Amino acid sequence: MTNEVNEVSETSDTEMTATPDGGRTFLCVVDDSEELAQALRFACRRAMRSDGRVALLYVIEPAEFQHWMFVGDLMQEERRTEAEEMLQVVASVVQKRTGTTPVVYIREGKIAEELINLIDEETEGISVLVLGAATGPDGPGPLVTYLVEKMASRLRIPITIVPGSLTDDEIDAIS
Repeated sequence: MTNEVNEVSETSDTEMTATPDGGRTFLCVVDDSEELAQALRFACRRAMRSDGRVALLYVIEPAEFQHWMFVGDLMQEERRTEAEEMLQVVASVVQKRTGTTPVVYIREGKIAEELINLIDEETEGISVLVLGAATGPDGPGPLVTYLVEKMASRLRIPITIVPGSLTDDEIDAIS
């Protein structure tokens, strides 16, 4: 369901969306990873230069503790509150960098599945997926690995992977 920015749909997933005015929309997945900063900076710079906008997706993973329903519900409420707080902070960064309010999505489920579903649903709204690559010895990160190895042929939009080791100046130079 698509609503104007500042309206929240009353579905199980919270989405605040708007159709960009001819510009491209750069989607960033919001999480607590260090590489989010580089991906977000790149997306903001590209959005500014292409008269586009940034979209943010936060996926709330299902609570694993299901022994007592009340405890599981409480954990989900806490996760949603954390998601909303984190998105407020990240959205304010986007607002400062681009001068526009980002499109915000909150979904519940497995991150890769919800990302693919969102891209499939927003056929006109999302133009580029921007992800940050981790710098550690374990590779670029589970989401980047999964999308590139397993889902690249299924995606209908390009993926831009921003190395987590890039400095702000390096990102500014290439974006």
